[in-house]
Amino acid sequence: MNASPAPPSASSAAKAPDGPPPAPPARRAVVSWILYDLANTIFSMGVISVYFPEWLKEVRGDRSVSVNNQMVALSMGIIFVVSPLLGAMTDRARRRLPFLTVSTTVCVLLTALLTRVGYGMTLLLFVAANIAYQAGVQFYDALLPEVSTEENRGWIGGLGVGFGYLGAFIAVSFGWLLAGSHRWLLFPLIALSFLAFALPCMIFVRERGNPHPAPINFHAIRESTARTIRTLRSTRAYPGLGRFLIGRVFYTDAINTVIGNMALFVLYVGQTDGLGIDEQHRQKNLIFFFAIGCAVIGGLLWGRLADRWGPKRTLSVVLVTWLVLFASAGAIGLAQLPMATMYPLAIGVGIALGGTWAADRPFMLRLTPPDRVGEFYGLYGMVGRFSAITGPVIYWLTFEFGRGILGLSTLQGQGLATLTLLGMVAIAMAILRPVSDRPRDWSALGSHCESHG
Repeated sequence: MNASPAPPSASSAAKAPDGPPPAPPARRAVVSWILYDLANTIFSMGVISVYFPEWLKEVRGDRSVSVNNQMVALSMGIIFVVSPLLGAMTDRARRRLPFLTVSTTVCVLLTALLTRVGYGMTLLLFVAANIAYQAGVQFYDALLPEVSTEENRGWIGGLGVGFGYLGAFIAVSFGWLLAGSHRWLLFPLIALSFLAFALPCMIFVRERGNPHPAPINFHAIRESTARTIRTLRSTRAYPGLGRFLIGRVFYTDAINTVIGNMALFVLYVGQTDGLGIDEQHRQKNLIFFFAIGCAVIGGLLWGRLADRWGPKRTLSVVLVTWLVLFASAGAIGLAQLPMATMYPLAIGVGIALGGTWAADRPFMLRLTPPDRVGEFYGLYGMVGRFSAITGPVIYWLTFEFGRGILGLSTLQGQGLATLTLLGMVAIAMAILRPVSDRPRDWSALGSHCESHG
């Protein structure tokens, strides 16, 4: 349930640096790398998805929905712009682990200070902490070749995602442990937990290192940006790939946005239902537990179906499920339905969330030539970051339109904004409809592309 779900980035799929055949990675290095996924999910679930929005509700009331989406969009916009710079730096540096260490340390320190330094400064700290977190994810993904082989890379990456759900459980559990007057400890505890589970990765992962380090300068940044543009243009040579990436903007837009707004939505359902503050938080925690547990089960079930049906059909069914869920959430908000209606919705969201990534990544691989997986997964990651900017902005503007122009309540405004997410999924389905997931003959297609390149 990452706010920013964790598909493999360009670096995740990239090959290891040139050199002699690497020795099998040590088991403790593999375990340490996996633990980092648990660590950063504690941050993404605890800070981005749950407790920062909750704090905003306490200090800003009905303005919390708009402010939350503004801060998320701002931080993701910055990281989207600087991603080519980060990629150029890590590709040219001798080692990547120092970058991960610095970004993690910065994120931990800033997280520990959240809500302790005044309203305006806390907003700035949140933006900076999320930028450091997102940068860390990019550096972390780049270390996957150091703890895996070509034969088990998918399995190791999948274990990281699976343990990430355990991190989500831990983050939500903090809400139970630190109720009432102890809630000020939430962010320091999240920061400490992030650091504790991240330390093994920073200590035990051993890099072979870049045998050809190069200077990090303006030329490197320009070269990295130009390479990204060339890669984007080259998708036209591979049937369905560009259309898939465009469609992915729309459905990840909707999914990232609903994850980031789910806690506030649940709290306002409880408030409208007449529940006290403590009961609102208790119900919210229960609903998140249901959603996270169902996401784990959903990932397993949909993964089986993706193998049997193929990723295109599986993703289509998952997206139809999202249509039903967004329509239901919109109805709950607009009709101001009671808290009991949130439980079946949470179960459905969890199942659909697990299914999205179970089908999304195999679909991408079906459309990508094997010798360009790392290159095109860079675009795949950029699409996810771009959608994390546009989704919150659209949600915020629709919410403000509902409250300011139509005179809706806060919960009704959230319900109206949620219906825009339904529209995004519908657009994605229309874009993806012509795309086929049949296996490609890459040797023949490669020759065709070369003859027309």
